[in-house]
Amino acid sequence: MPLVAVGALLAAACVMAQPAGGGRGRGGGRGAPQNPRASAAIDMTGYWVSVVTEDWRYRMVTPPKGQYLGIPLTQEGRRTADAWDPAKDEAAGLQCRGFGAAAIMRVPGRFHITWTNDTTMQIEADSGTQTRVFHFGGAAPADTQPSWQGYSIAQWEPATTARGEPRAGDLKVVTTHMLAGYVRKNGVPYSANAVLTEYYDRLQGPNGDEWLVVTTEVNDPLDFTMPFVTTTHFKKEPDATGWDPQPCSAR
Repeated sequence: MPLVAVGALLAAACVMAQPAGGGRGRGGGRGAPQNPRASAAIDMTGYWVSVVTEDWRYRMVTPPKGQYLGIPLTQEGRRTADAWDPAKDEAAGLQCRGFGAAAIMRVPGRFHITWTNDTTMQIEADSGTQTRVFHFGGAAPADTQPSWQGYSIAQWEPATTARGEPRAGDLKVVTTHMLAGYVRKNGVPYSANAVLTEYYDRLQGPNGDEWLVVTTEVNDPLDFTMPFVTTTHFKKEPDATGWDPQPCSAR
């Protein structure tokens, strides 16, 4: 499908998915939900494949050093990006810097979403063989150690109609405790103090295709002059066909 057509389809689906009155509605349902799995605003489980509708030349291949157009880098961020050396990353065992939580959903590939229990969801990525874990409720334990995927706290945000009746909503995820990584594989950085906020929305296109739209915001005053925001699209697949786990690569 041409990229322009995909963009138009998603725009139409977004309009259809908005609650009455416009914008993201916030509200609760009738009665207390038993657990996050039972009260899911949307069903995200299954296999999804990236559909690259933007930044193709920055996502499908590793851009040359110094190409960071569209990213609001600080002077420190530019300095780090200009010093990128994939050979040094490989020598230091840091091939996964471009596959951390703040970048992995932008890496083209397939994703498998499942519930591990009633309060924990996970996203497996075949690119880089990474696994994200979403914890519903609570806060990161005091002894949480930094990792590529960090510690993610999730909560459902159900939308409401004008009458207050619950309908579909989104999933909000906030991730901290990340190791410093790259938002682009060519060394464009985010620091260990970055905070990642994401919104996951499920939409249905006019032809019945199911889409997952992920809006990502990376807040990192060290490397960015303002929040770095992207929107990434995924299409539902019927099964694991095409699933192809590959290790992280620095190049």
